[in-house]
Amino acid sequence: MTTPAGSGAGFGSVCWWGLSPALDLQAESPPVDPDSQADTAHKTPELDVLLLGSVDGRHLLRTLARAALWPRRRFNFYVLENNLEAVARHMLIFSLALEEPEKMGLRERSEAFLEVWGNALLRPPVAALVRAQAERLANLVPEPDRLAEQLPWLSLRALKFRERDALEAVFRFWSGGERGPEAFPMSRLWDSRLRHYLGSRYDARRGVSDWDLRMKLHDRGVRCRGPGCEGGGLGLRGTAQDTLGQVHSGLPSLPLPQAQVIHPHEFRRWRDTGVAFELRDSSAYHVPNRTLASGRLLSHRGERVAARGYWGDIATGPFVAFGIEADDQSLLRTSNGQPVKTAGEITQHNVTELFREVAAWGRPRAAQGDKEEELRLEPQPWTSASARESFTVHFLALGSAQTLHHKRCYQGRFQLLYVACGMVHLLGPELGACVSPGGNLVVELARYLVDLRPEQLQAFSARVSELAREAGFAPQTGASPSETFARFCKSGDSAPSGQDPAVESEPAPGEVLACPLEVVSVPRADPAPATGSPRLSSQPQDSSAEVPAPPQEALTTESPAQNLESAPTPDQAPHP
Repeated sequence: MTTPAGSGAGFGSVCWWGLSPALDLQAESPPVDPDSQADTAHKTPELDVLLLGSVDGRHLLRTLARAALWPRRRFNFYVLENNLEAVARHMLIFSLALEEPEKMGLRERSEAFLEVWGNALLRPPVAALVRAQAERLANLVPEPDRLAEQLPWLSLRALKFRERDALEAVFRFWSGGERGPEAFPMSRLWDSRLRHYLGSRYDARRGVSDWDLRMKLHDRGVRCRGPGCEGGGLGLRGTAQDTLGQVHSGLPSLPLPQAQVIHPHEFRRWRDTGVAFELRDSSAYHVPNRTLASGRLLSHRGERVAARGYWGDIATGPFVAFGIEADDQSLLRTSNGQPVKTAGEITQHNVTELFREVAAWGRPRAAQGDKEEELRLEPQPWTSASARESFTVHFLALGSAQTLHHKRCYQGRFQLLYVACGMVHLLGPELGACVSPGGNLVVELARYLVDLRPEQLQAFSARVSELAREAGFAPQTGASPSETFARFCKSGDSAPSGQDPAVESEPAPGEVLACPLEVVSVPRADPAPATGSPRLSSQPQDSSAEVPAPPQEALTTESPAQNLESAPTPDQAPHP
């Protein structure tokens, strides 16, 4: 059986990397009045941001890297995920990004980040690094005092005690508590997932990957230069066929498809093996990446069991987050109509520069730009108390999106709300009550989900606009049109007396959980073929820390949200 087109099954039920380029959150937020927003303790204007489903911390790192270009502000990032493994990956990624240069060089850190973040298989040195970091984090999670001392930028106070225990168990699994590759046979799980996804097309998987890349990813929007382009000169115009026509006609200014830098060889390699960034010889990658393991409740011989496996993306890949845009336009140069750099090379360059800018953020501004002076000055130690003056990452309890507005400390607090495409179903008046008047909303669209048809993408965008309007937001005036993000702002008179209606009364449980996933949400993928269109669930994922996985081939999925709503059949067209 072949997975029906347009089902979205390749997205998976757990997201491990972003499906949109990294954003500078300061550029997306409204200007902050220093007189009204100054923190009395730090004497510095604050920026409070709530992120739902950001999964890999790319927006946070990008914001920190670009902070030197803006007036000084203190950042409070509130991150809400739907599974604890994503929280653990956040902590691991930031531990690598903020590691002291004396312990790990810039190139070593960037390469380790790329492999842990986007590869299913690791080199032995990187796997040893993950085990060491996981062991350290596992010892810090149950001890708040030591955690605050060694990682002052991290706050787990909002997590429940059982979630902290489960988070510690996740780190214990990563650190090698269960020895041997059989504890998480990544190659077998990846191949099994691929077989279920492709079905009868499995033997032609090379042709399928080329089709998905050239006819879908390469064809969704182009980059343009000039007025009216989003992102300071980067915008969307035309299609890949228009671009090729201009190449042959010899026009001097050539718009390029944004994803054309993804090379067929690297995309095909990732589809086959899960290795997106091959920085060394291919034979060096053979250790399973345990950070990509997660748990799900499955139905096995009539009983519900918890199984550990890989339930993430096998369709798009991790190339979009850092690999299709660059500040250095020479990386996007073409020769004879073909990019001279691949997405992997652009990703490595962008991540290296990102880490360099984050490390240089704490240096005196007079030294920035002087390479020799930068080498002589020590970077800001992120383990010191000065990090507490710069930013804090707060992790919120799983499933708390619909109850945040009940706490007075969150009512009207955030100047910016970011919602990933897999969490759009949570957008409503409850979240709108947490955004301050005049605050902004940025929603990630499903542009780079290769499983979805064009009409489904349009229905998704239309439904996002409808949900944003119901939450009290209006489209931003003067914002450049974008196929990647939808941008809205909250007016000051969206509710009587300056209070959102969601604050006054708690909605019924059915109203909180029910969401039209068959129209707006990115579908979830099951490991076994299903007759209905799978969907992402609003329920948090079960922890995978203590239950071994039964054979994946013998399991059928039972969605936790199955009793909430019915899914459409694959032949039904989506409707807003």
